Amino acid sequence: MIDAHQHFWQISRGDYGWLTPALGPIYRDFGPGDLAPILTHHGIAKTILVQAAPTVAETEYLLQIAAATPFVAGVVGWVDFTAADVTATIDRLAENELLVGLRPMVQDIADDDWLLRADLAPALLAMIDHDLVFDALVLPRHLVRLARLVERFPSLRVVIDHGAKPPIRSGIMEPWRSDLGILAANPSLMCKLSGLVTEARANWADADIKPYAHALLELFGPQRMVWGSDWPVVNLAGGYDRWRALSLDVISGLDAASRVAILGGNATDLYLKRRGRSL
Repeated sequence: MIDAHQHFWQISRGDYGWLTPALGPIYRDFGPGDLAPILTHHGIAKTILVQAAPTVAETEYLLQIAAATPFVAGVVGWVDFTAADVTATIDRLAENELLVGLRPMVQDIADDDWLLRADLAPALLAMIDHDLVFDALVLPRHLVRLARLVERFPSLRVVIDHGAKPPIRSGIMEPWRSDLGILAANPSLMCKLSGLVTEARANWADADIKPYAHALLELFGPQRMVWGSDWPVVNLAGGYDRWRALSLDVISGLDAASRVAILGGNATDLYLKRRGRSL
């Protein structure tokens, strides 16, 4: 089993603009020693370590952690997708086989049309050349733009983080579901079953989350869903154990092969097999 979406950070590094004291439970350093006992408790063997700061320096920091941490199978990093030297940067970072993807923090970019910029092409083509996954950290309003990007770059492998953060607090399903359905019609796209609980009200109940989780399963099917914890961010909304329990409940009606796929097999196919690696 694989946790396909987790983070580490060291606050003193100073490049986590979003991470402030207001986020009390997660405003501290988190490293492999904090996560290891949780993984052992749940029988999870490997993880994908995902960037949390928009700097190449943080990507290099995460790659160093991954090299020293047996349970980290790969790193999803960050580059400045519009930098003049982005191709050279990707070429250099991709020399490290632990780099499996890149993630621009689209949700934090002021320009809602950023995904449509023509000057993203060199970065995206370099990602295709190096067989790197584009982790799409998007909000519902970005889905139409993401669909256009995918049309322009059909060879780019894309996974949508956190189900595109549906409006669970409001209980609204549309147009999130319909816009996501357009993307789901592309059989090459995948989606993470992760990050949903932090989009719910503080005292959320399972019934708040399940309609959205089931919608993701209906749209993408079990062969294109990838489970992740979003730890330690998940500590803001019930914690790892509660999210894991809810996830297992959501997929409990599926056959064994489908459950295995969501809980690890799909992550292996997405992030590792294409780069010639195995667990």
